[in-house]
Amino acid sequence: MSFKLKATLALAGIALAGAAIAKDQVVVGLITKTETNPFFVKMKEGAQAEAKKSGVKLMTAAGKQDGDTASQIAAIENMTSAGAKTILITSSGDAVVPAIKKAQAKGVQVIALDSPVEGADALFATDNYKAGVLIGEYAKAALGGKPAKIVTLDLFPGHPVGAQRHNGFLKGMGMTAPDAKSNELGGKAAGVVCMADSFGDTAKGQTGMENCLQKNPDVNLVYTINEPAAVGAYNALKKAGKEKGVTIVSVDGGCQGIKETAKGIIAATSQQYPLKMASMGVAAGVEYAKTGKKQSGYVDTGVTLIANTAIKGVDSVDTKKGLDMCWGKK
Repeated sequence: MSFKLKATLALAGIALAGAAIAKDQVVVGLITKTETNPFFVKMKEGAQAEAKKSGVKLMTAAGKQDGDTASQIAAIENMTSAGAKTILITSSGDAVVPAIKKAQAKGVQVIALDSPVEGADALFATDNYKAGVLIGEYAKAALGGKPAKIVTLDLFPGHPVGAQRHNGFLKGMGMTAPDAKSNELGGKAAGVVCMADSFGDTAKGQTGMENCLQKNPDVNLVYTINEPAAVGAYNALKKAGKEKGVTIVSVDGGCQGIKETAKGIIAATSQQYPLKMASMGVAAGVEYAKTGKKQSGYVDTGVTLIANTAIKGVDSVDTKKGLDMCWGKK
């Protein structure tokens, strides 16, 4: 590799795992939204472990923050120039699509991880609709026949992951809901008394919950897009003295979220597996290098319901098992 290319990679924040790339070496690139989010840290660990096991050279890069597509575009271009034949990406936005198409025109396989990317050859991700269904089924059973008065703390409008989790939750509750392909939230279901966008953030989740409590103080069930938003909801409920009468359910399954489930802050959460997404992606890169066959379509990387208290008739595992399988700092 030339000094000029090495310098370009360094400027783009791209790292090479191991020594210099041999001419016949299989090279796989991994591009995440950020370097610091525990979800993406675990994803990187999965890619590194599989790359070491398979004798693959791994290149990694990340945006400076979620939404930084410029860094991701530079990473796609530089990884392609450096010889990567497969690039795994958790995209920060549609601006990366032209760069993906250019890479594919040069024979690069592009696999989206965690969320869909237009034009990618394949998607390795959680079935977010199923994740929502699981917590919806649990929540319905937890209510024990009481009429549901639900607050939903969602992601933000138009995001497929946010819509799939929300609509899956409604489906699990036995309510009318859009199907898994819809990017629109089912907001007219009977029992949903308030909806707010949390952006997956604790502070915004708390504000959204406080606003909903002002309108509907007798809420008994809260759905949240992720566990940070769930903590925000709990903080608002506790501040209002209502935390004991409300069931909170969520999605993600990071170690901190499982701890909060064990404490009873969250009743149940659906756990996803970023390490598996990346390790399967690297394995797909090896397969492409050996056979020339690209991955296609959607590959489900699994989801498990983690519950603080098991409910008869609802399949779940306990928080001890959830901590064994979680991602992030334990």
